[in-house]
Amino acid sequence: VSDWRLALGTLLSVLLPVLITAWCSFQRSRRQLLIRDIFRKSKHDWHYTDLFGQPSYCCVCAQHILRGAFCGCCGLRVCERCLKKADQRFLCKEIMTRGAGAAQGSVPHHWVRGNVPLCSCCVVCRQQCGTQPKLCDYRCAWCQYTVHDDCMVDCLKTEECTFGEFKDLIIPPHYLATINQMRKDKRTNYEKVVPYCRKHWMPVIILANTRSGNNMGETLLGEFKMLLNPVQVFDLSKIAPAKALQLCTLLPCNAVRVLVCGGDGTVGWVLDAIDDMKIKGQERYIPQVAILPLGTGNDLSNTLGWGAGYAGEVPVEQILRNVMEADGIKLDRWKVQVTNKGYYNLRKPKVFTMNNYFSVGPDALMALNFHAHREKTPSLFSSRIINKAVYFFYGTKDCLVQECKDLNKKVELELDGERIELPNLEGIIVLNIGFWGGGCRLWEGMGDEPYPLARHDDGLLEVVGVHGSFHCAQIQVKLANPVRLGQAHTVRLILKSSKMPMQVDGEPWAQGPCTVTITHKTRALMLYHSGEQTDDDASSLSE
Repeated sequence: VSDWRLALGTLLSVLLPVLITAWCSFQRSRRQLLIRDIFRKSKHDWHYTDLFGQPSYCCVCAQHILRGAFCGCCGLRVCERCLKKADQRFLCKEIMTRGAGAAQGSVPHHWVRGNVPLCSCCVVCRQQCGTQPKLCDYRCAWCQYTVHDDCMVDCLKTEECTFGEFKDLIIPPHYLATINQMRKDKRTNYEKVVPYCRKHWMPVIILANTRSGNNMGETLLGEFKMLLNPVQVFDLSKIAPAKALQLCTLLPCNAVRVLVCGGDGTVGWVLDAIDDMKIKGQERYIPQVAILPLGTGNDLSNTLGWGAGYAGEVPVEQILRNVMEADGIKLDRWKVQVTNKGYYNLRKPKVFTMNNYFSVGPDALMALNFHAHREKTPSLFSSRIINKAVYFFYGTKDCLVQECKDLNKKVELELDGERIELPNLEGIIVLNIGFWGGGCRLWEGMGDEPYPLARHDDGLLEVVGVHGSFHCAQIQVKLANPVRLGQAHTVRLILKSSKMPMQVDGEPWAQGPCTVTITHKTRALMLYHSGEQTDDDASSLSE
């Protein structure tokens, strides 16, 4: 009997925790399914978080909460228990006004109670809001104005919203409703619609790549949706740039600005979509492009004054101010045609569009190895620091192995039809912009030798040679100069034998004998931000 009791007690002590764990797991799965169902059917942009970044209170039960759901558009915060009630009780920001608001051409304030931004001031009494440890005070989801509970009066609840500081960047809901009705009536005279006719209106479209660099795209999407109309904010992992840019056709000609949040590859993707708009006859709707650098290299962003990388150090509000203040410039874009050699080669030439640079040699080899490594284990490459560390590893390895030596014996180079005698080199780099290799001014080198000025809008390419990976590293820290081979409108490179690594704007591949021809393709309208320039940038700009 005692043995049976011992066996039964042992069995219960083992089974009971297992059953409790299984029951808790079942309840958690059931709760997650219910939450997902609410998220899917809701008009709110709900997201779940395990820890809010600031003291938060549920908008329904007013209790202090550490985790729960929040709306990325209007800013509501709610605990799991009250999620369904909040979804039914509170409306989200409307991307397009319906009813009387559309006809009147105005939008009332969209007041959200509680969880106001820290250090915000009341528009009535000018005192700080959100200072009490409870659900208190109001914030407008459109203009971002905040008001104390005691200062909130009936006239404020029905007052027309002015859209605040970023009124010149926001696409108002009533505008979209009016345009939608005009399209149904087959009318296209949008010029009389407010704010189309307003002089300084420059609506912005946000295109964010959530897979770029340090994975900040998801956070930025939510912050931009809070400040702007959610219809202006697009996730490029869910919608292609060509489709998102069709919004430009409903907005004033030559007034739209696009902010691309991603790396140089994402910027190239968007510029290709803009070129497609020209082919479709939509040239008058072409927007100007600004960059928020989220990639690894970000050389194009650095050249245009937007910095070498973004890690959240600048508030989103300041980014939008920079976009408003930026100046328009042009960027040369180049056609790179790679034609394979061989008598029986029937394949079409490979054609690329180049914004930054083309190269053959050690830097292309590093990019190729990095690309192959990232394809095998993409989860490891979630940080800009890790990405650069891997580049450093492959660069160090090439210093020892020298896989690209005697390049000058394997290739021929022609600049504007003139054959160039090559010294002993391991790599050739063709530059369109000032920066290369994650922030190095390659054409300038140490800056101690006279050289023709390099620009990204002069229709000229700068061609340089490097002696190897170690030489590249010396140039990076301004201990050496590159081998300047010249400037040209057209570059032709003939790979006579063997297989060599090549890259265009960080997209690498291994290439056999071929002829590479680089010619001018078009010009893109970009935005230049002067606030991020260094002393070197200022001196070159003054020259």
